[in-house]
Amino acid sequence: MHLTAVLSLSLVLFLVGFVALLAFLANDMSNNIRQNMTFYIVLADDTEPAYSQQIEYMLTNGNYAKETHFISKEDALKEHIATMGDDPTEFFKYNPLLASIEVKLNPAYANTDSIAKIENILQPFNSKIDHFDYPKDMMDMVNSNITRIGIMLGLVALILLLISIVLISSTIRLMIYADRFIIRSMWLVGATAWFIRKPYIGRAMLDGFIAALLACGYLAAFVWFLQSSFAFNLFVKKPLILAIVAGVVIVTGVLLTAVLAFFAVGRYIKMKAEKMFRI
Repeated sequence: MHLTAVLSLSLVLFLVGFVALLAFLANDMSNNIRQNMTFYIVLADDTEPAYSQQIEYMLTNGNYAKETHFISKEDALKEHIATMGDDPTEFFKYNPLLASIEVKLNPAYANTDSIAKIENILQPFNSKIDHFDYPKDMMDMVNSNITRIGIMLGLVALILLLISIVLISSTIRLMIYADRFIIRSMWLVGATAWFIRKPYIGRAMLDGFIAALLACGYLAAFVWFLQSSFAFNLFVKKPLILAIVAGVVIVTGVLLTAVLAFFAVGRYIKMKAEKMFRI
């Protein structure tokens, strides 16, 4: 029964680790999507390079932008020709395109409200900026979908965690149930509540630690399977995530089993003998 309980705990803790991995994956994917959102600050035709450098410095130094890239009139013309296949200088007899600054936003500012805030911050450069160009509708849609998916994943994670707690609680109570008469007898001969609880809590913590190590092994095998079968290298490239998840699993396994063992033993300490036969 003891071995079965440890294996059961390890499977439940694997579920806890899976939820943690899922949370990190969802957060990382949303950040990657937001980091790829760009908007353009289209400069006025007579803007000197020094002003564009000041704008770039304000955005990066204020942590609004992850990176900025200046696109000159000549580069804009080359990109237009490569993309559209026509040369507007043949019709206009001059380059009608404007220089711009491509801004890749930090995830926290990848929304229309933050861009409006950036526009206000750049008001001193209004005479040097022709307009701001960004896909407002697409940005709102992406952020709305990310929020909706985050809420759904949060609810799934909460349900799985509640199930995990119930399963761990049932496993711990089953382990202590067999010793209920011993616990009652120790109380009757004068043992204190802590003296009775201490060995059971220690054993539960040890079982939780062993189960957590097994669960970490399952998670490592799961990540390896994703990497080898689907070339999914997200977690492998970020070992800190794996270390945090392993820490969460181990801490959860040790602390949760200790707390649940504390209350499970307490249930039988003062229970009357005749009631013990009926449960």
